[in-house]
Order: sequence, then structure tokens, then C-alpha cells
Amino acid sequence: MATLQGSWIWYELMTTDALGAKAFYDAVVGWTIDPVSASPDMEYRMIACADGGMTGGVFTLNAEMLGQGAKPCWLGYIGVHDCDAAAAAIAAQGGKVLMPPMDVPMAGRIAMVAGCCGAPFYVMTPAMPEGGGESTAFSPTLAGRCGWNELSAGNQEGAIAFYTGLFGWTLPGSMDMGPMGTYQFIEHDGVPIGAIMQKRPERPAPVWQHYFRVTSIAAAAETARAMGGTISQGPHEVPGDDWIVVGTDPQGAEFCLVGGK
Repeated sequence: MATLQGSWIWYELMTTDALGAKAFYDAVVGWTIDPVSASPDMEYRMIACADGGMTGGVFTLNAEMLGQGAKPCWLGYIGVHDCDAAAAAIAAQGGKVLMPPMDVPMAGRIAMVAGCCGAPFYVMTPAMPEGGGESTAFSPTLAGRCGWNELSAGNQEGAIAFYTGLFGWTLPGSMDMGPMGTYQFIEHDGVPIGAIMQKRPERPAPVWQHYFRVTSIAAAAETARAMGGTISQGPHEVPGDDWIVVGTDPQGAEFCLVGGK
């Protein structure tokens, strides 16, 4: 089992229309998003893959959240051994605690935080089922899972020190992107999990982008457009015989996909 500390263990879509998001992502990625909420207390639907694995959930933003400035987006969860200690360490290292640690019934303890550059994410200490369990949300190869996590940082050097220090990520190497600087690859337990790069000037704020794997980028991009989404970047070829696209879903959340041509 992969080390919990520093693992990407869950991905969450925050949206204004869960059923609209279900129609879009079921068609584009091949997921099966629950048609009804899994919780009696909030609008939360689970995201299942074709092989039965789970990638994350869909959370419906309410009027109060929207009034406070919340917008549709994707957020990732990083596993930690102690949620409270992790939140305190993040604040001590120059990050922020956006939502203090809280218990989620049958799920675990979570906190919404922001890194040293301001990019938001969650930390989570999951409630392990009897006999143990392992997240299936991230995989470099399996369709429907997140296959890559990319940080556009306000200060690349500072972000590398921040995340490697907190989560034990290692740096296997980097790629020269010319005027855009370097693309610093990151690994967890020897497995490539993503990269940290300097934010491009046109991007308004630092952000984590999570690339979900599809079998065909061309087909996914065509379906995204047909379902009311837009494609802003790509398809672009990347190392490893993969292609990527970045777009916006019909509810306004940016999404990222990776896969074969």
C-alpha cells in the first residue's frame, strides 16, 4: 500500500448543477456519477469508474457558498496521517487554513487549505474501513482516474520547498520549457504524480490542475464540445505518448484531461 502521507486520495468537483455535471462528465470521461445524493445532509454524489474504482465526488454549492464567492472548480485531497497537525504545519510554513479541520461521517477528518502561493486543496486523514483500504483515485495508467497533478505556482522555488517538506515528495528531474522556465517533476513513493511549474502571466492565480485519464483525447474533446463545454488548450502532445486538453465544463469549472490521441 502506498504511503498515506503525501498521496493524492480524492478529487472533488464543486458545481452549481450536479445533474448537469453528471451528464457532461459521464459522457466525456466515462464515469458514472450517482444520480442522487449519497448524503442526507448535503448534495454529494460519488464518481465511479467503469471498472468499479472510485475517483471522487461531486459537491453542489449552495446559495450561501456562492454568495461568499465560491465558484465551480476541481479540488484535490492529499492524504495525511494527522489532519490537525498537517493544517497547523501548512499555516506555519506560509500556507493558510481556509476551513479548519472537521470530521466527515464515515469519511474521515478534512481541512481546506492553501499552499504558500495560494493554490487551494484539502488535506485528509481518511477513516479506514475494517480490514484497511486504499484510494483508487489516482493512477498514472487507469482510465477514469486522475493521472497527473500539476501546480502553477506563484513562486516555483518556494512551492517546491513547501510541498516536498510537508509531504515527502521527491524530485526525479525537470524539463526545460525555454522562456517558460522549468517543469519540475514530482514523485511519491517513486511514482510520478505530477509537476510544479511557474505560473504563466495569463493565469490569474496559482492553482492545482488535475488531469483525468481518458482513452482518446480527440474523442473526449469532441464530446466535451458537443455537451456544451469549451476547449481552451490543446490537444497538445506531452512526453510519454500522451495528449492533453484543458477546458471549461458547462457549469464553469475548468477541467483537464490526459490520454492517447
